[in-house]
Amino acid sequence: MAGSVPGQFRFRYRCPRGSIPDPPPLRFPPPQRKVARKPAPRDHRRPVRRRPRLRAAGQWRRAAAGPGPRPFRPCHVTATRQAGRSPAMLSQIFILSSKGDRLIHKDFRGETCGTSTDLADTFYRRITSLPGDQAPVFMAHEGWHFVHVRHAGLYFVATTTPDASPFTLVEFLNRLVTLLRDFCGPLSEKNVSLNFALIYELLDEMLDYGYIQTTAPEVLRNFMHTEPVATKPFSLLDLGSIGLFGAETQQSRVAPSSAASRPVLPPRGEQGTRNEVFVDVVERLTVVIAANGTPMKVDVQGEIRLKCYLPSCVEMRIGLTEEFCVGKSELRAPFSAPPGYGTAVRVDECAFHSSVKLDEFESGRILKVTPSQGELTLMQYQLADDIPSPLPFRLFPTVDQDPTGRLRLYLKLRCDLPPKSQALNVRLQLPVPKGVSSLAQELSSPEQTAELQPSTKSIRWDIPRCQGGSQLSALFKLEVPGLSRASLLELGPANLAFELPAHTCSGLHIRFVRLPGPAGPPQRWVRYLTHSDSYVLRF
Repeated sequence: MAGSVPGQFRFRYRCPRGSIPDPPPLRFPPPQRKVARKPAPRDHRRPVRRRPRLRAAGQWRRAAAGPGPRPFRPCHVTATRQAGRSPAMLSQIFILSSKGDRLIHKDFRGETCGTSTDLADTFYRRITSLPGDQAPVFMAHEGWHFVHVRHAGLYFVATTTPDASPFTLVEFLNRLVTLLRDFCGPLSEKNVSLNFALIYELLDEMLDYGYIQTTAPEVLRNFMHTEPVATKPFSLLDLGSIGLFGAETQQSRVAPSSAASRPVLPPRGEQGTRNEVFVDVVERLTVVIAANGTPMKVDVQGEIRLKCYLPSCVEMRIGLTEEFCVGKSELRAPFSAPPGYGTAVRVDECAFHSSVKLDEFESGRILKVTPSQGELTLMQYQLADDIPSPLPFRLFPTVDQDPTGRLRLYLKLRCDLPPKSQALNVRLQLPVPKGVSSLAQELSSPEQTAELQPSTKSIRWDIPRCQGGSQLSALFKLEVPGLSRASLLELGPANLAFELPAHTCSGLHIRFVRLPGPAGPPQRWVRYLTHSDSYVLRF
């Protein structure tokens, strides 16, 4: 073993001569020199075909509306792959009622079988233990992620692993809510229970082993065999799920139209459906007003929604306000009127659905679309810090102390809407010092109600109806033991919630809805609604 390296072994094998033939000598090809080739001359007259870039599911893409930046367009949720992420994969989907009852539960992968963890009960315990009404959309528990949205008092929840795209799942849940409205009618606990077979069939067609296949209603309609079950007609005594089509608010008390809330597919016992088209312009208002009455933040987010019951696809033309313009650079006079004739309706950004044609948008502010049966968001827009109409409400508070030591709070609420307009379901929530023991109140009208909520230490003032141009007042006397200046710092700010039917803060209106066809065109309905998303009034 002389000459061997320590720690290594050398093995020698001795075989008789002739038992194993010698291997042929190894021959390697001679090295070849690589000749650099010159690139072929490019023909500038022919377009260069580039490889298309994959877009994420639910991602916005820009579309042209004339010169300048192109507005965004949403796409249907499909099983596409994002850069650096796997396709959106769901483990479970369940729908819970407001009390935690399990209405729908679908396990696609069986990853929780054999474990004692009930994800539905775990989610409901965690969501109800959080303070306040605004629960986070994403929550994590023992390696599982919960993604949920809430509509009509129901929780739509999806469980997934951490490597899935959360925004794709949020978009998918919102699309699921829209599809359930199209196929089953208005969302409610009773309606979901009656149509559970249809919902399970819909989930089987939308998802395969937890992977999203399609959310297009025109594709899913060809594979659905279960008929929807119609609920009883709407009653004013049943206010469980209310609100205009296209708007979901927590304080809604406006009964929906039975025509707009019925399913797209005809229920059992009905021969056919009426040819109707519903267009809704819905705006959400976010406002912060300082103590001196100066608006600190004003933001309007609106959308135009279309619900179509036409059996055949025809091109529809929807005309917007002629003075509508996008961005401050497009401010100009109306198209057919002299300068100064009308007030320009301006928005900062706008977004269109991928099926909307914009060839006549720049010249006549006309949207052309060929919709399928169901609900569709045609356009989304946003306006910040500058709205043409005054803010709907102003609050004038007065705080002092009476001779008996009680804290006196005088509130005057002024409605700056036009006299023909009105606000419904006005609710004012005002935090008070934590040491409040009792409340005495004097309201300006008998239909108003007010109460002290011990759990949140706040005053809730409810006003069913408020006419434009009117003023409402309330006097509250609070018993606060050990009242001090530090206790006064716990007072406010006030949060206001309301609904404004037949009113838009941006000034956007629908000029016409036209459908070509024979005699007897379908009925067309247009509605407007503005509701408060966050309306804060500081003291």
